[in-house]
Amino acid sequence: MSKHVFGASRHDVARRVVRAMAVALAATVVAATALSQASAADDPFTPVNPQSPDSQVNVAGSPFTGTTTTGEVSGYVDAHTHLMSDVGFGGNIVCGATFSPNGIADALRDCDYHYPTGQAALLENLTNKEGGGAFDAHDPVGWPTFTDWPKWSSLTHQQMYYKWIERAWRGGLRVMVADAVNNNVLCSLPTQTNKSSCDDMDTVRRQIAETKRLEAFIDAQYGGPGRGWFRIAYSSDQARAAVQQGKLAVVLGVEVSNPFGCKLTFGIPGCTAAEIDAGLTELHALGVRSMFLCHKFDNALCGVRFDEGTQGAIVNLGNVLNTGQWWQVEACRTALQDHTVAPVALPAEVSWLLPAGLPLPVYPPGPHCNPRGLSTLGEYALTGMMRRGMVVEIDHMSAKAAARTLDILETANYPGVVSTHSWMDTQLTERLYRLGGFVTQYGNDADDFVDTMHTDEALRTRYGVGYGFGMDMNGFGGTPAPRAGSSVDYPFATLGGSTADRQVTGQRTWDYDVDGVPHYGLIPDWVEDMREIGGQQVVDELARGAESYLRTSRAAQTWTPPPNLVTGRPATASSHQWDLFTDFRASRATDGRGDTRWASAWSDNQWWRVDLGSVRQVGRVAVSWEAAHAKAYRIEVSTDGSTWRTVSSVADGDGGLDVAVFAPTSARYLRVVGVKRATSYGYSIWEVGAQAT
Repeated sequence: MSKHVFGASRHDVARRVVRAMAVALAATVVAATALSQASAADDPFTPVNPQSPDSQVNVAGSPFTGTTTTGEVSGYVDAHTHLMSDVGFGGNIVCGATFSPNGIADALRDCDYHYPTGQAALLENLTNKEGGGAFDAHDPVGWPTFTDWPKWSSLTHQQMYYKWIERAWRGGLRVMVADAVNNNVLCSLPTQTNKSSCDDMDTVRRQIAETKRLEAFIDAQYGGPGRGWFRIAYSSDQARAAVQQGKLAVVLGVEVSNPFGCKLTFGIPGCTAAEIDAGLTELHALGVRSMFLCHKFDNALCGVRFDEGTQGAIVNLGNVLNTGQWWQVEACRTALQDHTVAPVALPAEVSWLLPAGLPLPVYPPGPHCNPRGLSTLGEYALTGMMRRGMVVEIDHMSAKAAARTLDILETANYPGVVSTHSWMDTQLTERLYRLGGFVTQYGNDADDFVDTMHTDEALRTRYGVGYGFGMDMNGFGGTPAPRAGSSVDYPFATLGGSTADRQVTGQRTWDYDVDGVPHYGLIPDWVEDMREIGGQQVVDELARGAESYLRTSRAAQTWTPPPNLVTGRPATASSHQWDLFTDFRASRATDGRGDTRWASAWSDNQWWRVDLGSVRQVGRVAVSWEAAHAKAYRIEVSTDGSTWRTVSSVADGDGGLDVAVFAPTSARYLRVVGVKRATSYGYSIWEVGAQAT
């Protein structure tokens, strides 16, 4: 029932007056920041050939354009969502389409096997956030009644119809990262009747092609190519131009478990470096600018950050079906942790999928870490992404893989890294920001989102970045449920001064207080709820999200490898290990090769030194340790070779690649001083790198 009544009380009238004042104030604020908004009559985004009938948008006012007085774009960023899931997963799991040239009745209809009562919709029933039985009924009819879907608790019904996206855009969304997604195991279940291939790369190609068709479909409504509000951006500069024009910039991304065919089968990689290179070249040519190297299942590139609870047990079974093995765990070697793996107690509805004779794993108490990190092939893929200026998605990587990824990115001073939906150990957040990366939070319930947002507020202030969300919509993660105590007062002012009322599609009217976020169109309502919880500061930080994301992506696209000040320079050491067949002298750590190394005598107090040739600015030093690494060591600099200053000190080294970042300082000489060995051998370094910043 509507909250509006015919006989308004004095309180209702007063509330409406306050709301009207708020709308006027919002418009004043927008004008003060030099963002322009035409009158509704001058709205350049009025379709000349609209599809009819169609969903209403229920946002009045022209979208804001231009930049702020500081030259920045303004707007929200959804850095992680799944626009075309309906053509993923074999094409018969997410029911209903994002658009259809045949009209909304054709687009927003349920999967055939959900008719007539929904009781055959096994996957819908098993994943529904409100629980229930495996054979529960639901009304499969979408347009025009929408009795039971879309809904916040339903994970298999379309939530991203294009008119709902339009409402989010008119409500302030300016950048969307549309990740092509798949789950080849889910798609391949014997219960599925697929319309298309379950292969991850085939699925990616289909979803990208469908996104381009959507762009053309919207353009046709607005008068031809390039005239619509939905713009696929193939560079950060294109995205910025689209946002300045008031349009929605759409960045193409990829989130699948077996990219380039890089499946892992009983530990054996299913791809080669050449196939990775060809795959990256293809994806980049298709327009992909953001990518995950691993998703739900371990693959030949990296280990994954585990899922938890019952869902974790089911995904662990998926890992068996994909790789032939259960997840492996080890005691965490550092403070970084993966999620704790639950004991595998499979629901009866899926237990029959367990291969015959395969014993269930027994895990020790947590915390757990995945022993699989970033493989050699994974490092090859990562550096391939860097060469192409692609944004690296670090979520879903195991703690070990994520840390190694950041080590490599820090060594190269590569800024293009993001965490977009709360699937990274938060202890890595500052390292990511320090590189120039960007973080967005999963689209949690409004109160949880605001609380979590505050935890990193000081870091965002220190590094001058805004904030964003990753709704993960159509991605089987779930959307915000109705929040007890929420009271979004319709109509409300959106970012930029437009006015949003309740969203109407066909015969159905959605109200955030009653429905939560059943589809993408209610993102502005969700933000309004967060404004009421956390104040205008929440909106202000989210409004800076588009600018922050575009800065990160542009820095990636314009990156060039910094020169290594150490390569080829003369090096000396306190000692080197003698070997009849191999040279372990100090110069082996400056020869630019990854397969030669310096090795010291077998005692604690040893040092390695390099002469940079002249006094240079140094602010970043990378040390690639062999297995015989330092438990404790110092990095020192000197201008004369006699007086040394410590710029970094490590007391709990764990080997691998260590990167020290410090305020740039003048130095001609650089020294690594071993204090305590981690093994009974000496100290051994593959390579040392140094850059100015």
